[in-house]
Formats: sequence, structure tokens, C-alpha cells
Amino acid sequence: MPEEFARLLKQDFSELDAASSSWVNLAEALGNTKTGSGKRVTGPLHKAGWTGLSATYGFDAIEATESKLGTAQTNVQLIAATLDTLQTKMQAAQRKLRNAVADAEEAGHKVRDDGWVEPKQAVDPNYHNDGDYEDLQQRANAGLGGYRARIDEAIADATGASHQAAEILHQIDPFDLDKRYGVANAQEDAARVAEFAGISAKDIPDGKDPKQTADWWAGLNAEKQHFYLAAFPDQLGTLDGLPTATRDQANRTMLDMRLNDYALREGDLGYHERSNYRSLSFLKDRLDKTDTAPAHKQLYLLGFSTEKDGRAIVAVGNPDTAKYTAVQVPGTSNQLDNVGSQIDRVDKLQDAAADWNGAKGSTDVSVISWLDYNAPEANFDPADPELNLAIATDGRAQDGAEGLRDFTRGLRAAHEGERGHLTVLAHSYGSTTAGAADAGGRGLDADDMVVVGSPGLTVDRADQLHVDPGRLWVGAADNDPVSNLASGLTLGADPKTSEFGARRMYVDTQDHGGYWNDGSRSLENMGAIIAGQQPGAGRNP
Repeated sequence: MPEEFARLLKQDFSELDAASSSWVNLAEALGNTKTGSGKRVTGPLHKAGWTGLSATYGFDAIEATESKLGTAQTNVQLIAATLDTLQTKMQAAQRKLRNAVADAEEAGHKVRDDGWVEPKQAVDPNYHNDGDYEDLQQRANAGLGGYRARIDEAIADATGASHQAAEILHQIDPFDLDKRYGVANAQEDAARVAEFAGISAKDIPDGKDPKQTADWWAGLNAEKQHFYLAAFPDQLGTLDGLPTATRDQANRTMLDMRLNDYALREGDLGYHERSNYRSLSFLKDRLDKTDTAPAHKQLYLLGFSTEKDGRAIVAVGNPDTAKYTAVQVPGTSNQLDNVGSQIDRVDKLQDAAADWNGAKGSTDVSVISWLDYNAPEANFDPADPELNLAIATDGRAQDGAEGLRDFTRGLRAAHEGERGHLTVLAHSYGSTTAGAADAGGRGLDADDMVVVGSPGLTVDRADQLHVDPGRLWVGAADNDPVSNLASGLTLGADPKTSEFGARRMYVDTQDHGGYWNDGSRSLENMGAIIAGQQPGAGRNP
């Protein structure tokens, strides 16, 4: 203890601070290298359409290198954070020690070089036989034990922090730095560092109030935000109200972890996992291809899941900064394996909206594909009666309604600057889900709603929804079998009738899936509504 006392009392932390800063600089360099690889190597190669066997091996090698750089960056950030937290704890212990020594000396005690606090003499020791001597001495040294305990506690704090930091640094596996599959270990390391820094998963909001979540995140400093992202990406990726870039980073981390897990077990995967592996690999490739895209065409992964048929939420453009944001809810038979077609559709909608507000090429428009519910299948399966009934009942729509409400309100909470214009578009059974969501709770807080090919919105009249009936638009192709044969049967009244009270949107396309056809008035009118404009005139029966 004498050595620990003397060292802590006089310790200079400038070298520890310099070491922490050096690791921070190294982490930044690794991050820049990883990002640069995507922008200058992977992205251009994807854009150029490099294909064939050499491309397969080449992309695999490049992605492995980028994975190593990402893992190395995370581990280096954790080392820097551990040293920084250690410095904070050691400085706190030093202040505690110096205060204890100062208080003891002010009270008349002598503190020896080994940290021992000596008792003070209240009376002349030559009169120690005096009957009152011991009583006077005890009263004069009443605080002696407290000073000694405070000094011991300060030294124990410093020693404990030092030992804990050493153990954490030892557990950050240096071999992770040259492994493609070190990201899972890096998350475990991050959880240990977060605990050392006093950060717990228990402090993460439950997600029931997106505004509360947004306020919580905004109240954290950059270091704590990093800790949460590194240690708990699975929880942050699903939190409505967090910034888009934050959710994207968390979900891409989880995507890499899932793909790495599949890669390690590739020979033992069952049918469902093999399908998920293909779907997630395609999703990652699609995300990677936008590394070199202009800002308004950047893709953001706001959520994904391999549960049941799989789910994915992907934004084209950043909704946090966009003036005009749209959320499209897909319908029947949409699942993780066809997420690419949904991205194509929202990409077209973004272009259509930009044409109307003169913002082509700007970041004013963001459109999101929201497949975060279990959409029913359109195929008849004689072996599964319950599955067959799903498309004819609103059960799955009601199950997804609260999630959609939370998502749109999360967009509002995370949005920067003035309130933006929010449009909810929905197709087929997706309109049933959107209708259920807007009819319940506080609704979707949408400025406009567009439904195309709708079988019903779970209500009998437009005024039973929260959206203004004058801003509820219904598009139905002449030969759309869902709009013309299924609407008004089991999922609510037919929304295209005048009695329902919504407004018709002119469409010039055919069939149930043609509303996004290039050059069509259907696509043009949806773009107009997203941009806060009135759709073009026309006549539908």
C-alpha cells in the first residue's frame, strides 16, 4: 500500500491521455480506410457490373478485408475507450485521495509518506495518567478512522480500476484484428468495456415512446453513443426514434454478424437458413452498391429479421433531413427474398416525387420500404387452412399496425429541423395494415395516404381514420382483381366507392402490380402526392 499511496498521490496522467488519443487516431484511420475501400474499390466494381468467377472470389476477398478493418476499428476504439475510462476512474480516485489527505492534515493529523494517518495529541503526553486523558484523546481523534478508511478506499478504487482495465485489455483478442469473423467477439468485448464505463443495456428505452427514445439518444455524449452502438447493436437497430444513420450502422453490424455466422456454418445450414443466407447476401450487395452513390440515393438499413418469411426496412435517402418522406407498405407474398423489388419501387417513387418539386438529385425526398410485418401469402395451400385464411382476415394487419404507428412516429421524432411532409403509401394487403394502423391509437400522423390495389382498410368510412379524408387517395386499375373483386368483402368497405369518402387518384396502368410502371401516370401521381402536390386529373370508373 505505501507504494500505491505515493504513486496515486502524485501521478501524472498525461501519458495515459496521450496513449488514449493515439488509439482514437488509429481507429479513425481504420474507419477511413474501410469507408475508402467501399467508395473507391467495392462500390465502383459493383457499379461497373463486374461478374463471373473472378468477381465472386474478388468481392469475397475485398469484403473479408473490409470486415477485418471494421473489426480492427471496433477493437481499437474499445482499447481507446478502456484507457479513457481508466483515466477517468484513476483521476477520480486521486481526487478522493488528495481530499482525504487534505482533510486529515487540516484536522491536525500527520499523514506519513506511506499513507498512514497518525493520531494527534490532544494534551501533553506527560499527563497521560490523568483520568481524562484517554477520553480527551478519543474525542480529539474521533475522525481518525474515517480519514484512514477514505485513503484506503481511494487506493482500492484506483487498484480495482487498474486491474479491471488490464483484464479487459487482455480479453480484447488481438487475433480478431486479422479475422473476418471477429465481429461477434468484438461485440462481447464492447459489452465488457461498456460495463466498465458504467453503461448498461437496462438503460436503453423500451421503445414504446419514440420521442423519449430520441431525447435519450440526444442526451448521450459521442463516447457513450459509441459504446451503445458497439455493445448493443441488436437493440439499437430496432429502436424507433433513433437517427437514421445510427439505426443503419447498428443493423449493418448485425447483418455482418448474421452473414458471418452463416458463412462459418455453411455446410450445415438447413433449407430455411440457406434461403436467408441468399437473401441477406443479396441485401448486403445491394447496400454495398450505393457506397459510391450520391447522397440522395444512399440506402439505409433501418431493420431486418429472418423470423418466419423475413422482414426488411430500407430507406432510399435519409428521412431525417428530407423535406418529403414517404413510407410504402408492401402487400401479399412480400418477404425477405424479394426485398430488391421493393427497393426498386421506392427508388422509382423517389424519382417521381423529385420531378414534381424540382428537387431531382437533391436530398429533399426519402422513400422507405417498410416490410416489418408478416405479410400473408397469396398462394393456396391445402395443407394449411390457417395460412389460407390469413389473406381474407385482418389478423396480420392488426398485428403489424402498432409497429407501423411506432415507425412513422419515430420518423417524426428523429427528423431534423421543421416538420416534414409525410406520406404513407400502401399496396394490396399492405393497405389493410396501413388502414388498421391509422384507425388505431393516435394514427400514423401522415399528411397524405395513398392506397393502390386495396382490398379494404379495416373501416367502413374514410372519416374513421386519422388521416384527413380529403388527403386519402385511392388508386385502382380497371382490371385489378384485388380492387375489383376482393375489395369490400372481409377487410372493410370498398375504399374506391364514393360512399367511402376518400378521393380517387387517376391511374393508367393495368393489373395488380403495374402501378410503378415507368412513365405511367400512376407513378407520376403517387410522386406528386409524396411531394405535397395534387395528383394530375384523369378519369377512372
